[in-house]
This record gives sequence, structure tokens and C-alpha cells, in this order.
Amino acid sequence: MNLDQISRPGRVAADGEAISAEELALAARNHGIPLEALRYDLTPPGLHYLLIHYDIPLTDDAAWQLSIGGQVARPLTLTMADLRARPASTVRVTMECAGNGRARLHPRPVSQPWLVEAVGTAEWTGVPLRDLLADAGADPGAADVVFTGADHGIERGVEQDYQRSLSLADATAPEVLVAYAMNGQPLPPQHGHPVRLVAPGWYGMAHVKWLRDVTVTAAPFTGYQNAVAYRLRQQPGDDGDPVTRIRPRALLVPPGFPDFMSRARVVDAGEHLLEGRAWSGQAPLVSVEVSADGGDTWARAELEPDTGHRWAWRRFTHRWAAAPGRHQLTARAHDATGAAQPLGQDWNRGGFANNAVQLVDVWCR
Repeated sequence: MNLDQISRPGRVAADGEAISAEELALAARNHGIPLEALRYDLTPPGLHYLLIHYDIPLTDDAAWQLSIGGQVARPLTLTMADLRARPASTVRVTMECAGNGRARLHPRPVSQPWLVEAVGTAEWTGVPLRDLLADAGADPGAADVVFTGADHGIERGVEQDYQRSLSLADATAPEVLVAYAMNGQPLPPQHGHPVRLVAPGWYGMAHVKWLRDVTVTAAPFTGYQNAVAYRLRQQPGDDGDPVTRIRPRALLVPPGFPDFMSRARVVDAGEHLLEGRAWSGQAPLVSVEVSADGGDTWARAELEPDTGHRWAWRRFTHRWAAAPGRHQLTARAHDATGAAQPLGQDWNRGGFANNAVQLVDVWCR
């Protein structure tokens, strides 16, 4: 059988092309956070965004083993009991899909049709990866650490286990976890039960679920998910730049109440407390601005104090005096690198790292 018959190259939608049945099937499997759930400091697992490349494997906690090998002095095979017996760490992390916002681009890259909801924040508990690599005697001169999940499928004609890598330096950052709990409970099946990688600050493709193998390599990893997928390309065949850390973003909780189909909002005239969440995986946030006229004018929002959760979103608020008529609300985040969200977006073929501002249509009566 020729796998190309069922797994085609990536493409960009033709001008005016509607969302396809294949994209709708992906959207039925993969869901975003309802924007009103941005009110939670921690996203309940069932509301946290979800992207599953292949199938959710059926896993057995009691029989699961994690192997650590490659360029190491002492290869390890760890059970879940072994992992839970080790000193644990908990990190609050905002995780965002690299394709968040893809469906808003023109022309539209054909893939999971995210709007702006592919995000969530959870507290992940597990063992710092650097402790495991130290116990295994990872070669300090190694290039990469490769993570293999138990999910298997075909993508763009390539049959594969889902694999991603981090450089050894990135993999041994203190916040990177081999995690077995989410918000204090065992991982749900869809979030990687029984164990997954959590790489704070990185887009979601780096957080390998159903983790079964960690391999330290002498050379940079050139597997599909690093070298072919998740690249910022303008033209087919370009090498492109890799997708890495999360760019700054702010999202508003839409005020008032919605129309069922359009999701346009209705509010009464008067003062409203707007609220939302902002984050960046590149650097700490420094400010958030809010606009009620689609970005023509901006007002500084009140950003809640940093509580020490470097890798998690922060709440912001702004008091808005709504006058009768139509308004377009938006917010934009600024981080310590000087980066800010754009009003428009630099296009790329995969629709990755798209942090253009959210637009919320509001009718005030």
C-alpha cells in the first residue's frame, strides 16, 4: 500500500475555500478552552485545550516503563512506582498549541482549524528531567534529548511514533518535568496518562504525551516533528525556522452574553470590568493594553502582580465605559524582550506561532 494515497502533503486553502470535512473531523477530536473559562487560575482538565496527533493509546499504569538511554553512562528503566518514589516538583504552566489562530489566516493553512482558544493552564507534578538525566550519566557533550510517545500514525506520508527533541541545555532546565499528575490528579488519558513531558515556555508540540522513551543523542535530531513539521516556512521546500517558545498573547473573557451562532456579545450601556489572561514563553510580561475600537486607541490594563509562577498566565483587568453601538474589543501583551502582539500577522504555510490580537465584537444597547 502506498501511504501517499491516504496521507497527502500540506497545503494552503484556495481563495474562498470553505473549511473541509477533514478539518471538521480534526476539530471534533481537538478542542479549545471556552473563553469564559479564562476566569479560572487553573484550567479544569476537561476545559484545557487538547491536540492529539494520532490516537489516544490504551495505557496501563502498573505495566508502564520509561527508558532513558543513548549517550548515557547508566541506562535506566523506570516504572511509575519508581518515578513517584522520587522527589517531586510542581510547576504551573500555560500551554498553547503552536497552531493557535491558524483558521484566522488568509490564505488559510489546511490543518486543525484553531481560532484563539488553543490554550490552558495547569499545575503539573512530576520528576525534574535533569535529575533523571543526571542519574543516567548523560554525556555533557551530547546535542539533543529525544522524547518518544506511544502514539503512532502517519503524517504527510511518514509513518512514525510521535517524537520531538530538545537540546541538552533546554532539556536540563530545572522547570522541565516528566509529569504524572495534572492539577493534583493522575493524568487523564487524553493528556498523556500515565506520564508525559512538560516543557514550560514551549509551544505544545514539545510536551510529548504518553512518554515511553528518552534518548540522549550525539547529533541533532532530524525526525519529522522537528525537521519537517513545526517550521516557519513561506514556500514549499524552504527549510524554515523552527517553532520554539510561545510568543506573547493576551485573551479577553468576552463580556456580556453571546449570540449562539456568531458569538457576538451583547452588553448594557455603562461600566464593565473587562478581564482576561496574558502570557509569554519568551520572557516575563511587562504590560497589557486594551482597546475598545479595534486597536485604533489603547488604554493600559491593570496586570495582577507576579506571584512567582513564571510559566503561567497572569490576570489583567480594565474598566470600560460602554456606550450604545457596536464595539470591537481587543487586548495585546508586551514581554520583557520588547515583543508585543501584532494587529495583523506575518503569514507562514503552517499557520504557526500566530499571536495576532483577538477581536471580540460587542453590541451595546
